[in-house]
Amino acid sequence: MITFTPEKLHARLAAMQGKRIAVLGDFMLDRYLWGSVTRISPEAPVPVVEIDTETEQLGGAANVANNIAALGALPLPIGVIGKDGSGERLLELVENAGFPSDGIFVDRSRPTTIKTRVIAHDQHVVRTDRESRRDLAPEVQEQLLRHLEEIVPQLEAILIEDYNKGVISQPFLSRVIELAQRRGCLTTVDPKFNHFFEYRHVTAFKPNRKETEEVLGMKLAATEDINRAGEILLQRLQCENVLITLGERGMALFRQGGESKMIPTQTRRVHDVSGAGDTVIATLTAALASGADMLEAATLANYAAGVVVGEVGAVPIDKQKLIEAIAHHQAWE
Repeated sequence: MITFTPEKLHARLAAMQGKRIAVLGDFMLDRYLWGSVTRISPEAPVPVVEIDTETEQLGGAANVANNIAALGALPLPIGVIGKDGSGERLLELVENAGFPSDGIFVDRSRPTTIKTRVIAHDQHVVRTDRESRRDLAPEVQEQLLRHLEEIVPQLEAILIEDYNKGVISQPFLSRVIELAQRRGCLTTVDPKFNHFFEYRHVTAFKPNRKETEEVLGMKLAATEDINRAGEILLQRLQCENVLITLGERGMALFRQGGESKMIPTQTRRVHDVSGAGDTVIATLTAALASGADMLEAATLANYAAGVVVGEVGAVPIDKQKLIEAIAHHQAWE
């Protein structure tokens, strides 16, 4: 584990300010219906949730961008929405968050992805998804790639957030990675199953335990299993770093030519794990873009994840709460 002094932490956070990070992936609108349950439906054995309030916030790759903005870096989103009211609402939330939306294009052939969660007494009751998982049409992919080519000279990093909703597909993905390599731009990835082994030669690859187990066909039960999985991913992807998130066990970091490191969780309470992975990849990328090495960046991301799982819903990291969590754990005077 990295030890953060107050001076070191504040210097790292200061170094993140204004760093330009492209966020490429599946943008979503998260809708929350908040209420309470006092009875069971007479029509079926299900709870009746009496809705008190309804809220909307940025989800998916948009939540990643929001986390980056909350840390003081500048996210440059690249993705698509539908020609619908939910897409307009997503753009409004982006504008309210204070980062650009000119890289978010309208695709009339698909709806804006919406995840609607019904929450009663701070507990998830059900989630509904409205989405299309079709690959983007080639002409839409070209729009995204042209935009990335225009802004890449200004970037410190490219973050790819893949939710298997159709934005990330081949040959588009290979062209993005080749562009990043040609420009010497660090590239971080939060993968899903479909393109898992196609993220070759990236700077940092961050799968979670479930994704790793499914792809490799092995359980990550013992430390030996985790180490074996990490080494397999390093070898097959030929990437610089692999960071496997392990839930309550924290994270496992593997680096080309370096020792593996287990980073224990710093969670003090868990209310909701939704969005934790978004916070990890956002914090990791912002830290790397500001000059941190991989172990420092992963440690900071681990603390950030511990903060957001204490909240209900997918919320961006609060910088002050992050500072307080590190201060508490490291017992600053």
